[in-house]
Amino acid sequence: MFDVQFFVEAFVTMFVIMDPPGIIPLFLAYTGGRTARERRRIAWQAPIVAFCLIVIFAVFGRAILGYLHVEVAAMQIAGGLLLLLVALQLLTGETEPPANAVKSNVNVALVPLGTPLLAGPGAIVATIVFAQQAGRKEGGILALALAIAAVHLLLWVFMRFSVTVIRVIKENGVELITRVSGLLLSALAVQLIITAIRTLVGAGG
Repeated sequence: MFDVQFFVEAFVTMFVIMDPPGIIPLFLAYTGGRTARERRRIAWQAPIVAFCLIVIFAVFGRAILGYLHVEVAAMQIAGGLLLLLVALQLLTGETEPPANAVKSNVNVALVPLGTPLLAGPGAIVATIVFAQQAGRKEGGILALALAIAAVHLLLWVFMRFSVTVIRVIKENGVELITRVSGLLLSALAVQLIITAIRTLVGAGG
């Protein structure tokens, strides 16, 4: 059995949170100055890293948080602060490694692209919630697995497409997009923290 309604619900939610189209400017910002071949490599490495993290939290998320005695809201605040640091790097133009440092495609795919930009606090929390629901639905686990896979496939498609975008907007365009992305990402980070604080205050009240 396959729960189509649950698949659509999980897919749409994960798509909105992970935002494949919105990752394009961030991808360009963090791969500026690299060759097209390096960008293509990062374009498939980052979704794989994010996919592995999402699957881990789908299977073991509740157990991990319970073992560490960490509330979901607390993880949202920590994730928001981490995203805020990434946003400040974008705003100040510090996304490029030092000139004497060796550029590493794998490191860029892991942090910040793989996490926290793709597999961020919002996506992880949503995954944990959907994993709980999937266990109570017939065909829910298969539907959730396909939804997660489909979203990550789209992430690869959009990042792969962004390699072509840079040929049109050039490096100056990337610089402009980087600053705008930093501003939007900082707003998202602050909103995550505000939402988590409201949840904690509401629970306390």
